[in-house]
Amino acid sequence: MPDTLDAQVVRDAAPFLERREKMQLTYSVRNVQRAIGTRTSSHIVRKYGSDLPDGHLTLKLRGSAGQSLAAWGMKGLKIELDGEANDYVGKGLSGAEIVVRPTRWMERQAIVGNTCLYGATSGALYAAGMAGERFGVRNSGATAVIEGCGAHGCEYMTGGAVVILGRVGWNFAAGMSGGRVHVLDEDGDLAAHVNADSVVLGPVVGASADALKALVERHALETGSPKARRLLENWPTALKRFVEILPAETAPGLP
Repeated sequence: MPDTLDAQVVRDAAPFLERREKMQLTYSVRNVQRAIGTRTSSHIVRKYGSDLPDGHLTLKLRGSAGQSLAAWGMKGLKIELDGEANDYVGKGLSGAEIVVRPTRWMERQAIVGNTCLYGATSGALYAAGMAGERFGVRNSGATAVIEGCGAHGCEYMTGGAVVILGRVGWNFAAGMSGGRVHVLDEDGDLAAHVNADSVVLGPVVGASADALKALVERHALETGSPKARRLLENWPTALKRFVEILPAETAPGLP
């Protein structure tokens, strides 16, 4: 039956939920199976609050996940998906870790849908491919690395850290008032896609450059991304192609 996978996870994860045992579970998924990890996260927060170490329960999935994968995913949960996911991945993310990697590598492939990380407060998403429109809208604390996105990315973002290893759509960073974004400006035209009413663009230097490299390294480790690995192989040159986007009110030193 559709939409029952999370209920099965709760049953299968009884040693984790009852005795705090570290576990790893594996499933095949279909796009009719929505909100995988959400019911599990409800049990986690009621039993343990936010006291679990990262990845204490890991779900290894393969296939095409339906909408709202890991919505409101709680700290202690890690979901690794080999395949692709629909819209709303990590909506309201609350500390969980999400890794999405393709089963076949292609350049500039879409791997997650629209409105991913909407309203996320904490946690992380590493997706070795492109996201759809409205990525990271109202993100207030999550970390993400993706390889491109559609229009309205990082709109009204108030916190967190986002790295985009590729092109972005129009109206990027509109109304952004917090957080930090790094974009690989492959074609030298990033500024034309950014809504500059509330943000400034500048080079990546100092501690910010160190933080960026660490996130690209983590992305390569988690997803096996060939693009991330190529960038790291010649990092000094790659770094010069990144642009930092910050809220104007928090970045007085940038032009």
